[in-house]
Amino acid sequence: MKLNYHHLFYFWNVAKTGHLTRAAESLHVSQSALSGQIRKLEDSLGYELFVREGRRLRLSEAGRVAFGYAEDIFRQGEELTALFSSGSQANRESLKIGAVATLSRNFQEGFLKPLLGREDLELSIQSGTLEDLLRRLSAHRLDLVLSNQPVHGDEETPWRSRRIARQSVSVIGPPGAGGATTFPELLTQRSLIVPGQDNNIRHAFDQLCDYHKLRPRIVAEVDDMAMMRLLARDTQHFAVLPPVVVRDELQAGSLYDYGALPGVFEEFYAVSIRRQFEPPLLTSLLSQPAEELLTGSSNWSF
Repeated sequence: MKLNYHHLFYFWNVAKTGHLTRAAESLHVSQSALSGQIRKLEDSLGYELFVREGRRLRLSEAGRVAFGYAEDIFRQGEELTALFSSGSQANRESLKIGAVATLSRNFQEGFLKPLLGREDLELSIQSGTLEDLLRRLSAHRLDLVLSNQPVHGDEETPWRSRRIARQSVSVIGPPGAGGATTFPELLTQRSLIVPGQDNNIRHAFDQLCDYHKLRPRIVAEVDDMAMMRLLARDTQHFAVLPPVVVRDELQAGSLYDYGALPGVFEEFYAVSIRRQFEPPLLTSLLSQPAEELLTGSSNWSF
C-alpha cells in the first residue's frame, strides 16, 4: 500500500502539538475526522503511532520514527516552495544539538568539528540547563544533547545516555611557578579556583580532599567553564580543570598542567531519544574517537 501523504500531514501536525483538539482547530477539520485519518495511517503502516494519556497524545517508538521522516518530508516541501519563489535552493540537512551551558566550549567544538563548514547542513547549536534541554529533546526540537552527566530514562521519558569521552581533571596554573608543584601539597599551598558546588567535578574533588584530610585554600567557586578558563589565564591562581577547557593555553605555553588529580574525572555524555533507527549523521558523530574530541585533532569529515 502506498503512503498517503495527506494522512501523514495530519499526523505530523498532531505530533507537533501533542493534542488532537488543538491540531484539529489549526487544520480546520473536526476532531473525529482527524482521528479517523490518523487511524488510517496507523493501519497502513501496521503500527500505533501514539500512546493516549488522558487528553494528550505521546508518540510511540514507531511514532518517533514516523515523525522524523515527516519532519524531513514537509521541510523539503517548504524548501521546494522557497526554491521557486526565490530562485535559490535551500536543500540542506538539518541537525539540532543542545549543550549544557557549563560544558567546555572546546569540547563542543571538537565534537562538532566534522560538521563545521558543510554548506549542505543547517546546524543549530543551543545551550541551556540540562532540564530545559531534555524538555526540548522530548518535544523533538533537538536531535541530541551534550552533557557532563548521564541521564536515566524510563518508558515515559525514553532518553539514552552514551558516554563519548572521559578526561582526568588536573591542577592548571601559570608556568614556572615556585613552591609546591605536586600532589597533595599543591592543593594546600596554592590559592585555588574550583567548580561550583553542583558540579560533578567538585563532588569528586571534595571527596579526594576529605580522604586525604586536605584543607585547600579556595578563592573562587565558578559554575561556568568558560569563566574558569579566563580566570586561570588572567590571574596567578591555580584552577581545578579538565585540560580540554584550556587546551589552547596549554599548547601556547601560557598555562601549565601540574598533573591529574587521582580519581577525579569529567565525563562527557550524548543524550538522545531511544529509537529503533538513528539518523546516519548522528551515528557518525557518536563514533568519533574520544581522544580526538578532547584534543581537537579530528580529521573526520562526513
